[in-house]
Amino acid sequence: MQCAISLKASRPLRGLGTRIRNRYPEADVALQELDLASLSSVRAAAEDLKAAYPRINLLINNAGVMGTPKASTKDGFELQFGTNHLGHFALTGLLLDHLLPVEDSRILTVSSLGHRARATIDFDDLRSERRYDRFAAYGRSKLANLLFTYELQRRLIANGEPTIAVAAHPGSSRTDLGRNSPAWLRISFTALGPLIFQSPRMGALPTLQAATDPTVRGGQYYGPGGLAEQRGYPICVESSAQSHDEELQRRLWTVSEELTGVTYPV
Repeated sequence: MQCAISLKASRPLRGLGTRIRNRYPEADVALQELDLASLSSVRAAAEDLKAAYPRINLLINNAGVMGTPKASTKDGFELQFGTNHLGHFALTGLLLDHLLPVEDSRILTVSSLGHRARATIDFDDLRSERRYDRFAAYGRSKLANLLFTYELQRRLIANGEPTIAVAAHPGSSRTDLGRNSPAWLRISFTALGPLIFQSPRMGALPTLQAATDPTVRGGQYYGPGGLAEQRGYPICVESSAQSHDEELQRRLWTVSEELTGVTYPV
């Protein structure tokens, strides 16, 4: 089993490969440094990965930030949109030619329940220069993940490619993703967490199913099957009507290519 883990490296992450090998001695693990908030880093990581892996079976776009104070990526994009969407859009496009020749390869992008919450794509203010709301910006980035997935799947079908594009979300999981939330909200999460949130292990199951289940079809979206998709075992779920707006998908795609300078071969 060969696995490349692409993340912005930190001291705990540098020990991740060792922890995986300790538990699964047969695993072949490599850590690839990648900062999704820097297009130059994305390009460098993509070149390294393509040099190391001529064939890529699976790409999981999972990294992200949530609810951050107003900030910009190294390329001047609003941090959440730039990291959660544009970084993944660029990485996928740069790696795609190593996925397309591989039968049953797939691209999985992790979205969120937040794609429904006050999420709009304001093409006149993608950098949030006029107004910034941290949670609306997060919702926008997660809506963009789904718009990207559905447009990519349509293009793959039109091009007759064997690769599929799918999406997933973890429901409400007890992780530190909300560490940038205001103090009152973090306290509420702590108090209500046991009632609402599920474990990170359970939250990972929709991603694992979408990534590995041979019955998964392109364009599907997986999330927890419990009440309001907050928790539970994964099932195929429906995303918002807005995420299926084909005109919006195409417009975001065109803008994303312009902003990143990455053009797809499909």
